[in-house]
Amino acid sequence: MPKKTFVLDTNVLLHSAQSIESFKDNDVVLPMAVIEELDKFKKYQDELGRNARQVIRTLDVLRENGHLGEGVSLSFGSPVASGNLTIVSAYEANGKFSDEMKKIFDSVLSMESADNRILRVALYLHRKIENVVFISKDINLRLKADALGIKVMDYEREKIDFDRLFEGFQTAVVPHSLISEIYQQKRLAGDSFPMCPNEFVILQADDNPKKTAIARKKGKELVLLDAKSEPKIFNVTPRNKEQRMALDLLLDPKVQLVTLVGQAGTGKTLLALAAALELVLHQKAYEKILVSRPIVPLGNDIGFLPGDKDEKLSSWMQPIFDNLDYLMHSRNLEQVSSKKTDDLIGNHKIELEAITYIRGRSLPRQFVIVDEAQNLTPHEVKTIISRAGENTKMVLTGDPNQIDNPYLDASSNGLTYTVERMKKQALHGHMSLLKSERSELAALAAELL
Repeated sequence: MPKKTFVLDTNVLLHSAQSIESFKDNDVVLPMAVIEELDKFKKYQDELGRNARQVIRTLDVLRENGHLGEGVSLSFGSPVASGNLTIVSAYEANGKFSDEMKKIFDSVLSMESADNRILRVALYLHRKIENVVFISKDINLRLKADALGIKVMDYEREKIDFDRLFEGFQTAVVPHSLISEIYQQKRLAGDSFPMCPNEFVILQADDNPKKTAIARKKGKELVLLDAKSEPKIFNVTPRNKEQRMALDLLLDPKVQLVTLVGQAGTGKTLLALAAALELVLHQKAYEKILVSRPIVPLGNDIGFLPGDKDEKLSSWMQPIFDNLDYLMHSRNLEQVSSKKTDDLIGNHKIELEAITYIRGRSLPRQFVIVDEAQNLTPHEVKTIISRAGENTKMVLTGDPNQIDNPYLDASSNGLTYTVERMKKQALHGHMSLLKSERSELAALAAELL
C-alpha cells in the first residue's frame, strides 16, 4: 500500500496525545500554526493542557532524531515503522503559490486565522504530492478543506459504530418448556445463547409472547432475574424492564464498572444514586459516594462563578442535588430533603468533585458516579476509571445524543467507547435505557422534539 501524508489539525492532538503514533507507518505533517496553538493550550490545567504538554514533549524527543523542518523518523523505537514527521510553515507554503492564487487565497483564507494557515499547508501539500489526507475533528474545517479539493477525515482510531452499540440485553424466542425450566431451576446453561458477561436475555415463549423470563449471564450460567422480588430502595422501584436490569447491575458489588446510556428522563442518574445510597448507607458495602460531572455548559457560558471550589461546584452539581432531594423526600416526608442531603455531604458520605481534580487520586472503597460522561473523551474516561482503588465501583451515565463538547459525537465520546471496549469483560455491565419515565411531558419531548 502506498504511503500517505497526513496533515493533523490541533484538535486531533488535543483529543489524543498519542495520535501521532497512530500514523507512524505514514508521513505526518504538522503546520506551524498547530505548534503555536499547542503553546497556548499548554498553560491550561485541564485535559487539553495535559495533552498539549505531552505532545510538545513528544515532539521534543523526536527533534533529537534530526531537524523537524526537514523531517524526522516516527519509529518510536519500532524497527518496522517507516514514517516521518515534518513541521511546515504556512508562509513557506504560501510562497509556492502563484501571485494570482495568493490573491484568491488572501480573500478567502486570511493568514490572520490559524485555521486558514493550517488549510494553506494542507492545500500546498495536496498540490505538491499524492495521497494527502487532512485529519481534523472540526467539522467546519473539514468542510472548508473538502471545498478546496483536499481529502479529509475525522480522527477515527477511538470511534465506534454508534448505530450498532451494545445494548446490554437481547431478546430470544424459545420453547415454552424452557421458560418453565428457568422458573423452576432459577438458572440455565449459559452456552445456549452467544452473550457477553453480565448481558441480559429476555426469553419469550414461542407459543405465547406474553410468557417471558429475564436472565443474566453470570459465568457459564443464565441466572433468572426474579420479577417477584423487585428491589425497592429509597422508595424507588424500577418502572420498566430496562430499569430493573440496570438496578440488578448497580446493586451487584461484583460488577465493578456499570455504564448506563439513555435519553433524558430514563432514570440513569436517579437509579445510580439510589443504588449508591443503598449500598453505602444500608449495606455498608462502600465507605462513601463520589459524584462527578464534566464542567461543560449548555448554551452560552455564564462566566466565572464566585466563591470557593465547593460553592462553584454547587451550580454544576444542581442536577445531582435535584435527584438526591427527590430520593430523600420520597424516603421521609417529615424531614426536609435538602437538610438530609446537606447532612450526608457534611458527614462525608457524599463527596462532589470536578472531573479535573480526580486525576492523580486513588479512590478505594467508594461508589463513584460520573454523570454526563458523553462529554468526556476516551482518554479522559480511561484516566477516571484507572483511579479506582480496591473495592470501588464505577458508574458512568450519559446520553450520547446530547453532547456539548464540539469535538465529540455519538461515536467518538468516552462513554460509548467504554461500552464497546469493555463489553466482554466480567467486571463490566451495561444497560441501554429506552423509555423516559420522568413525566408524560418529558417523554413526549424526548420522542417528538
